[in-house]
Amino acid sequence: MLFEETPLRGAFIVDIEPMEDHRGFFARAFCSQEFEAHGINNRIVQANISYNRKAGTLRGMHYQVPPAAETKFLRCTRGAIYDVIIDIRENSATRGQHFGIELSAANRRALLVPEGFAHGILTLADETEVFYLVSEFYTPGCERGLRFEDPALGIRWPHPVIEVSDKDRSWPLLTNGLNGLS
Repeated sequence: MLFEETPLRGAFIVDIEPMEDHRGFFARAFCSQEFEAHGINNRIVQANISYNRKAGTLRGMHYQVPPAAETKFLRCTRGAIYDVIIDIRENSATRGQHFGIELSAANRRALLVPEGFAHGILTLADETEVFYLVSEFYTPGCERGLRFEDPALGIRWPHPVIEVSDKDRSWPLLTNGLNGLS
């Protein structure tokens, strides 16, 4: 596995190292020891699948607060997504900054989203599926979110947002930056 740290400290793009022969290839998609060697939380308590029928479907910008703050490790297994993370860590030099990357079944890239980041995806193709591992159980009382189109965040989505849940559309706008997030 190849780990490339994003401009947001602690968040990594993870590429596979395929071992190929005439049959195809084999590659490690997750390794607890390699995560630990990079200082990454390697605890896994849930594996989730997000299936989306239409391009332009947005899910996010979600995060959980302590005691259920979570690390996510995700890969697009069918179709393509634009994945965005926002650093909301209180004492981080990159607090309030975001990073976006295309993950697709074709490029086989994965993204490691550490605790303290809001996270969202926008599908770029119909019939898109994402598989992800999380370090904490979903805890409704600890769930929070940011509005995907909040001008204070300045995210430029590469595709029009066509589908979004009422919950994701109703997260409050930031009126004082990230101050006061809990």
